[in-house]
Amino acid sequence: MKKWVVALMIFMTYVLLQIGSIFLAPELIAYFTGKDLSKVDAVSQGFAWTLFITQGIASLLIAVMLLRNKRFIPVFKGKPSGFGGILLWGVLGFFLAMAGQIIGAAVESAFGVPAGSENTEMLSNIAKTAPIIIFAMVLFAPFLEEVVFRRIIFGGLYTKTNFWVAAIVSAIVFAAVHNELQHLLMYLMPGLAFAFVYYKTKRLLTPMIAHFLMNSFVTAVQWNADKLQQLQDMQQSIVLFLQ
Repeated sequence: MKKWVVALMIFMTYVLLQIGSIFLAPELIAYFTGKDLSKVDAVSQGFAWTLFITQGIASLLIAVMLLRNKRFIPVFKGKPSGFGGILLWGVLGFFLAMAGQIIGAAVESAFGVPAGSENTEMLSNIAKTAPIIIFAMVLFAPFLEEVVFRRIIFGGLYTKTNFWVAAIVSAIVFAAVHNELQHLLMYLMPGLAFAFVYYKTKRLLTPMIAHFLMNSFVTAVQWNADKLQQLQDMQQSIVLFLQ
């Protein structure tokens, strides 16, 4: 099967499952409302299970397509990295993405853009009520987004243009899909990091690992935000006492 056909099939699968979530969410929210849950909890459960189901199905279908069309995956010329290189660059990609996001947030703040991602905060709050969403955030999202934004968009543009054009355009589309264009730099910088380690190792698994580590770290921090705040308050109290 031609590569452009595979790319179109994967992209359409991703889009259709995203659209499907719009219709599934109200049904699941209504279902959980009937379980004597509060309105907020019912919405959280419905939204969480919607993401889990739709992204889980999309991941399964796309994984099958990739396995059946292995010639679609390679983009770059040259020998791909081995597993050790993939793991090393995946971890490095995580640190580059986090550093880039911090720099992006600082620049946005300098221009008056409020700090923090409302999208991330909302998902983290939902996770406290409906932990099933963590599978979608930590496992399914990195897989799907790297296939769509790195292999299809970045990889497709790279073969026609160059690294920077492909990386920037794919990152802008990524930010637009998340409906947070005000945080363009916060999405752009990790996108550049993921594209870089993908280019460096010539393996799509590398940015998937970096993306997985980043989402896991952010989820863990948000999940334990209250405990981290208590620890910070305790440290400040100790410092004031010693003074």
